[in-house]
Amino acid sequence: MSNSPLEKISTVRLGTDGPRIGVQGFGAMGISEFYGDTDEAAARDTLEATVEAGVTLIDTADIYGLGANEQFLAPFLAAHRDEVTLATKFAIDRRADDPSYRAIENSPAYIKKAVEASLRRLDVDVIDLYYMHRRNPEVPLAESVGAMAELVAEGKVKYLGLSEVTGPELREAYAVHPIAALQSEWSVFSRDVERSGVSAAAELGVTVVPYSPLGRGFLTGAFADAGKDLGEGDFRRFQPRFTGDNAVANAALLEPLHKIAAAHGATTAQIALAWVQQRAQVHGLTVVPIPGTRKRSRLLENTGATRITLSAEELALLEPIAGQVAGDRYPDMSATSTVREQ
Repeated sequence: MSNSPLEKISTVRLGTDGPRIGVQGFGAMGISEFYGDTDEAAARDTLEATVEAGVTLIDTADIYGLGANEQFLAPFLAAHRDEVTLATKFAIDRRADDPSYRAIENSPAYIKKAVEASLRRLDVDVIDLYYMHRRNPEVPLAESVGAMAELVAEGKVKYLGLSEVTGPELREAYAVHPIAALQSEWSVFSRDVERSGVSAAAELGVTVVPYSPLGRGFLTGAFADAGKDLGEGDFRRFQPRFTGDNAVANAALLEPLHKIAAAHGATTAQIALAWVQQRAQVHGLTVVPIPGTRKRSRLLENTGATRITLSAEELALLEPIAGQVAGDRYPDMSATSTVREQ
């Protein structure tokens, strides 16, 4: 299978009236935090590879590295602003002097402050896709989305997105202002978004943007037990499904991925991504996953997955995996859409 950087991936439309973007995007989070140390030169080379490969949706957030990720992207954006669709997010408030502090902020006042800070760090005049990163049920959704809509009217943001919301919440938000994208975790290991989010997105013409489509690296075989295999600064050491007995049980679930990968002459990562990409046909909507990497070779490997089609028999082998996964997605699931599906 060719991973040539000259072989650009196909494109799809963002939402109902947004720009055309590559059918696979790029998650920049790991460049700045969460997955251990970064070789910045290699990371910048990987960003250049996104443009070469046709990966045009670049995803970040104001909390990644406490703003450092947005700042890191600024020179790349300056050089390629017309070639990429820039997405960033607000809502998770962190403090540099207290690493354990987290608050979900959805108030209009906070949103107006957050967007100005992101514009400044990214050194851009407008954000293409602006997400509410997490939902605080104590703040009326109409107030939050109304404030986001004002940013569109002011020319600071072009399109709106929501992350980790339920189907009913997506419909409620859309009634206030069109929503272009729903970002939620979606992989052969994590299918909570299918409870209500996917059907609502299909109904409304909202693009689904799966984050962690490779199970934070677990589906690639990059590690077997986060507690043993990963460094002290890696947050996967604290995710229930990647350590101890859960990790052992979940590693056994990867056997079908290995079998299918061997049949295609592909990697398990490519098969996992191909499964996510094919959700578009299964559910009748646009799907643009955003795997992250800091290596050009992995970026090109990931884009190769867009050219793999899994058979009905292969999809059937992968179908039961998510229902057998041991452990939650996060140690604390309170900020996810999953708890509001109850």
